[in-house]
Amino acid sequence: MSRFRKWIVVLVISSGALCATCASSMATFTETGVSQDLHVGHEVAILGISLYVLGLGTGPLLVGPLSEVHGRNPIYRCSFLMFFAFSWAVAFAPDIAVYLIFRFLTGFSSSAFLGVAGGSVSDLFDNDKVATPMAVYTVSPFIGPAAGPFISGPNTNWRWTYRVLVIWIFTELVCITVLVPETYVPAILKQKARKLRKSTGDSHYWAPLERRERSLFHSMLMSCYVPFKLMALESMALLLNLWSALILGIQYLTFQAFPIIFEDGHHFDVQSTGLSFLGMAIGLFIGLACQPFVNRFLRRQRTKYNGNPPPEIRLVIGMWGAVLIPISLFWLAFTTYPHVHWIVPIIASVPFGTGILFCYSAIFTYLVTAYRPVAASAMSSNTFVRTSSAAAFPLFAGQMYDRLGTVGATALLAGLTTIAAPIPFVFYRIGARLRARSRFTGS
Repeated sequence: MSRFRKWIVVLVISSGALCATCASSMATFTETGVSQDLHVGHEVAILGISLYVLGLGTGPLLVGPLSEVHGRNPIYRCSFLMFFAFSWAVAFAPDIAVYLIFRFLTGFSSSAFLGVAGGSVSDLFDNDKVATPMAVYTVSPFIGPAAGPFISGPNTNWRWTYRVLVIWIFTELVCITVLVPETYVPAILKQKARKLRKSTGDSHYWAPLERRERSLFHSMLMSCYVPFKLMALESMALLLNLWSALILGIQYLTFQAFPIIFEDGHHFDVQSTGLSFLGMAIGLFIGLACQPFVNRFLRRQRTKYNGNPPPEIRLVIGMWGAVLIPISLFWLAFTTYPHVHWIVPIIASVPFGTGILFCYSAIFTYLVTAYRPVAASAMSSNTFVRTSSAAAFPLFAGQMYDRLGTVGATALLAGLTTIAAPIPFVFYRIGARLRARSRFTGS
């Protein structure tokens, strides 16, 4: 494939991940309409975000092993086809039960772009060229939550938010079907072997994937068991997962906190509150723009270590993120007063977006390189823990901000991220010793 064609595939996959995560936060400004039309309290309406994110976290445990059997492309197409079908039920839900059930199912069915898509990017590019396309893919799921409120804010009717989402999903489904080929080599060999058996009549043509010893059930069982075993026995993996869970939980908590800060404190309307998330989105793009400098640093490290730098090198950028996030949150906390101009807290959220990307780039690449023999399980454990946190945090955001106020609640979050900030610095120093004693790293 040409380099241009590969980048087309990366952009389509990344836009699919953007759509999947954007759908989670698009529910932020539908809560009032859902409460009124479906006759439920605000806390029940918030479950529309939490259940969707919970589906995003549990889905990779199924689609991961399925992609090892059938390849990546069928998973993408089936996933987005179900995403498209289930979204109709959300848009036209007659009662709250249908709305919540299908919000979970849409999250579950769209999760392929969190659990499988990273593998497609690594299929397309060699190790020395994969950093930039992987960074483009990595940033897309985190731009989605920041962009969701901006997209849903201008809609006057909550059902139109999901109708717009249905149109977007259909467009993505067409692009996936037309532009994304199969990239998983074992699945390509499996297709080739079938064609040869059919065209030649020779039954001796078989691909390794067709002679696999493990059953699909066994693969699914391992995909659920190994991630939790890894967290139980590896303090390093557990702490990195909890750190990422805290960061994503705070990002999703802002969907309840920003309306309190900007609507109650600065008298924004719904549309303007949606625009308040632009600061976080700009921060994410700034982080992506820093990727060439990160690539240059990694090239120097490869030269220094004769082409084989230790995984701990990946944590350096996480150190920057660990510092930026608490600075941003403390800045945000003490500028939420109504007498402070509204642009100041929005600017304060810019370093938070940059810090998110830096931290997740470090965590993802470190888990994959340090736990290479069980890389898929390491990523599955991280996905499950951080999405569970993201599902829980919005549920108590309103009560926390009512009781502590905007300054106290945001400062509390800043304090928690400050406590977690030493994690990349500590593992940079002692990670090699911990890996040497690990049964999962292959060291």
